[in-house]
Amino acid sequence: MSENFSKYIIIGAGLSGLTAAYQLKKAAETDFVLLESRNRLGGRIYTNDAIDLGATWFQTHHQNVLNLLDELGVSRFNQFSKGKSVLVYSTMAPEHYFESDPNAPSAYRITGSSSALIQALAEPLVNKIRLQTVASAITEIGNTLSIQTNKGIFSAEKVIVTVPPKIATRIEFQPELSEVVIRAMQGTHTWMSNAIKVGITFKTPFWRDKNLSGTIIGQVGAVTELYDHSNAEDSRYALMGFVNEGLRDYSPEQRKQRILDYLVKYLGKEIEGYLSYEEKDWSQDWNTSCETIKSVYMSPSYGNPVFERTYMNGRLVFSGAETSPLSGGYMDGAIYSGILAVKKILEKVR
Repeated sequence: MSENFSKYIIIGAGLSGLTAAYQLKKAAETDFVLLESRNRLGGRIYTNDAIDLGATWFQTHHQNVLNLLDELGVSRFNQFSKGKSVLVYSTMAPEHYFESDPNAPSAYRITGSSSALIQALAEPLVNKIRLQTVASAITEIGNTLSIQTNKGIFSAEKVIVTVPPKIATRIEFQPELSEVVIRAMQGTHTWMSNAIKVGITFKTPFWRDKNLSGTIIGQVGAVTELYDHSNAEDSRYALMGFVNEGLRDYSPEQRKQRILDYLVKYLGKEIEGYLSYEEKDWSQDWNTSCETIKSVYMSPSYGNPVFERTYMNGRLVFSGAETSPLSGGYMDGAIYSGILAVKKILEKVR
């Protein structure tokens, strides 16, 4: 295959990579290409049957998300939380009911699903994205970086790697990155890599009729978190949340039955009348997870200072939610890191 040269190459077309491309376009830079290993855009933003099975919420202080949505003309709405929520804290005690403070700032969701943000970013970039293109090596050759992929060799003056640091260790770097950098990459937990998410749609939001918010916080049992996931127009009704990772050991059919039984117990028999059931085990996603996944119950540490530096004579930059010194692991951090990365590569090589 012939070599493809671009001034800039972005590896990964998730939120950080697409944000970086958007920033390059804003800076009147048009000579760039995005290489994406998946057969779709968005990375860990993934919507199926209107269910956000990846990144979903952001908060009032996530200014980078708010700014980008406003720039792109994509609206947001408040997470539904009205009514009683359920806390299941013991198998030996009855559930506890609580209500959210109506004056507390609510989490936001993106109108039209989180994928609406991805679609808005990607729309003007269609001709610059190469799907199912897996980078296996990045080699410094003179004033360029050569990228070996399953679709041939690409080369560029500068490269932004936006895939999660642990996943990026699959890429062979020549010259090799230092041990300190490799250790930091290997030791950075990949957000969502151990999560199982579930989404269930219904004809009506029956839980609201019972003055229930749809929120369940389960310290024991099949579901650890569940929320109302109805759309902004309030015309499609759903519940969505996180599954106890212990259920990974069960067959899909057994896991589904345990989840449904659990929800029947706390929300009612109406659960059995669901329209659709969607599940996503991110540990089975090669682009997100690996053989050495581990559960992280405390907030993992993101934004290692090694990711703030440039490598290969200023030609290689890391980006992505896990690399961000601000809002690491969140959509806000992914956006912020994409903005930072472009600032770095637009600087002259020192």
